[in-house]
Amino acid sequence: MSRSLRFVLGLVLGLGLLTVLAHQALVSTTRGWFEKDVRLRAQLVVGSAQRSLSTRWAARDGAALAALLADITRDERIMGAAVCGDRGDLEVETEGYPHGLDCGGVLRMAREQGFAADGVFTTTADLPGGRAQVSVFSLGEAASPFTLVLLHDLGYVDRREVTTRNFALAAFIVLAAGASAITMVAARLAWAGWTRDLRQAFTGNPSRELAPLVRDLRAQLNALSRERDADARVTKWNPERLRAALHQHLEGERIIMVANREPYIHERKGDQIEVVHPASGLVTALEPVMRACSGVWVGHGAGSADRETVDRHDRVLVPPGEGSYSLRRVWLSEEEEAGYYYGFSNEGLWPLCHVAHTRPTFRSSDWAQYQRVNQKFADAVCEEADVDDPIVLVQDYHFALAPRLIRQRLPRATILSFWHIPWPNAERFGICPWRQEIIEGLLGSSIVGFHTMQHCNNFIDSVDAFLEARIDREHNAVVRRARSTLVRPYPISIEWPVRWLADLPPPSVCREEVFRQLGLRKDALLGVGVDRLDYTKGVEERLSAVDELLERYPEYRGRFSFAQLAAPSRTRIDRYRELNDRVDALAARVNERWGTTSYKPIILFRAHHEPPTVFRFLRAADLCYVSSLHDGMNLVAKEFVAAREDESGVLILSQFTGAARELTEALIVNPYDLHQASDALATALAMPPAEQRERMHSMRTMVSNFNVYRWAGRMLVDAADVRRKDRLTGRLESLATPLPGGLP
Repeated sequence: MSRSLRFVLGLVLGLGLLTVLAHQALVSTTRGWFEKDVRLRAQLVVGSAQRSLSTRWAARDGAALAALLADITRDERIMGAAVCGDRGDLEVETEGYPHGLDCGGVLRMAREQGFAADGVFTTTADLPGGRAQVSVFSLGEAASPFTLVLLHDLGYVDRREVTTRNFALAAFIVLAAGASAITMVAARLAWAGWTRDLRQAFTGNPSRELAPLVRDLRAQLNALSRERDADARVTKWNPERLRAALHQHLEGERIIMVANREPYIHERKGDQIEVVHPASGLVTALEPVMRACSGVWVGHGAGSADRETVDRHDRVLVPPGEGSYSLRRVWLSEEEEAGYYYGFSNEGLWPLCHVAHTRPTFRSSDWAQYQRVNQKFADAVCEEADVDDPIVLVQDYHFALAPRLIRQRLPRATILSFWHIPWPNAERFGICPWRQEIIEGLLGSSIVGFHTMQHCNNFIDSVDAFLEARIDREHNAVVRRARSTLVRPYPISIEWPVRWLADLPPPSVCREEVFRQLGLRKDALLGVGVDRLDYTKGVEERLSAVDELLERYPEYRGRFSFAQLAAPSRTRIDRYRELNDRVDALAARVNERWGTTSYKPIILFRAHHEPPTVFRFLRAADLCYVSSLHDGMNLVAKEFVAAREDESGVLILSQFTGAARELTEALIVNPYDLHQASDALATALAMPPAEQRERMHSMRTMVSNFNVYRWAGRMLVDAADVRRKDRLTGRLESLATPLPGGLP
């Protein structure tokens, strides 16, 4: 069926429905008018004959009454009339009065339902001669009352209703035909105008209405074009393509990365020094980029053997044995770490930006340390810069002030800041006492990046609320003091393929090893969660959902176990220590309720695990549950997808993660809704292998195409564009500067 025919059919059906409704309303209204008209006619007839009727009734002159009633019923609309006595006896009747309508029944009905204020009772009745209106009048003196009954024919009302219906049907046909014809003509004309404007737009002469659309389309096409590599044969982003893009757009210059965490920590264990990988999604995402791009990573040296492994410039080549890039360590005192990291960053900004119902704490002493440490890291960046316009990537909420501080010393630097956690709405961000300083610090960047467009919008709204600046909504930029800062969404991802998987056995072997380690029987079912022990990760809600599953689905008792790998985090903060205790207590309570001597529903590992161990668990599990209460992205979800080369397993994902916008084939849940979450667990455990493969294949395709190399490539290409424009602007300004002596 063509689109035009479907439209006309819908229009006709709609008009038909409106006609039926209008007809019913019209019939109801006209029927009321007609019945009211009949009542008035009856009152007029009786009013003119009332005195004569009362005189003849008082004289008991039956013949005279009969003659008078015959005169009254000469109107063709009056079917009959009768005079009834006070006791309900039929005294006089006309020839057309029906014998079945006795006076006693009529009077009893009138007295039960009550006469109107004017002494008249009216009702309708179906009589042998047709439908009639029965009007009962109470007449006579008090000493000698009687009742007059008049029957009006209502058949003409039905005939008028038929006429009205036929008229409405004819009007509908004419209206439907006319509306369809007019609509079709208007649609054809509009389509012709639209196609003409569209053709002009693509030939370089867009109309005023289409100009914004064409501008946005060209911008998107240009952005896609910039992502293309010089080697057209490369279809996916990988380290080689990222390096090629770096050489093409940035002339092979090295990158300076600033992050609080270092990618490799040297810890002393007895007489030995071990290399530890921190439990950090940020490090997981950024470390492969640095290995591909080279450069220097500026991070906090927190390991017990970190000072022993650096050179006199506080640098060490990493990864150990490979030396792809330099790690520059910055040293912090205990007071600085307590105020900057544990205080302002994680008791202030972290709960402020996460909707996880923890009150942020702001102290002036913490703010002072935050300023001091940001200055220390900014100085380290400037020391590492070997050109006056370096590319600097500032990572996360620990360094909101650093971009402006770097800009003051390196005004030509191209600074890209990426905020890895959510940015709250302007009203919530207004809680921070130093909100203006934080925004001004970030606006020292050339580009400020977030995971989602919603976080970009929240940031721009915060600038608009708390700072004097011009918001360029068309280009999503903030213009202040003649400098423009772009605000862009860059959804972060993971490396593909994941290097930790190269040395791991297949998923089936990992499953056997993990089941043997956990003491699970072969037909057991295993769920897994991998998180830092943080209140934003929803670990309590996750374990409660397992409890709810075993409550509502008894078939999984004794068979399903959930392994939670929970790395301790920020244990100096009271809120985190309390969370540790609550998680321990909750796991013990669930195990006591459903466990046996040989079965534990909750298997809690409260320790740091190296990536190979984490990926071994991800490969072994039947499902992975990511229950974050609020998260910028959450890379564990993508790591689970990357680990499943067998395309089995089910991902259950909180709707409050950035990953939920990309991994739409996961089972998306509200982690606060334990009923829904337990249903999702049951659905995952019962999901057929074919559906698992279909969902996992789609998610693996998405993660492989949109990997961390593409994320970094997009940012670096955008940074290169900004840098190119800044250099051009600088050359033009130098050309416009007058020469000494006033010479041109």
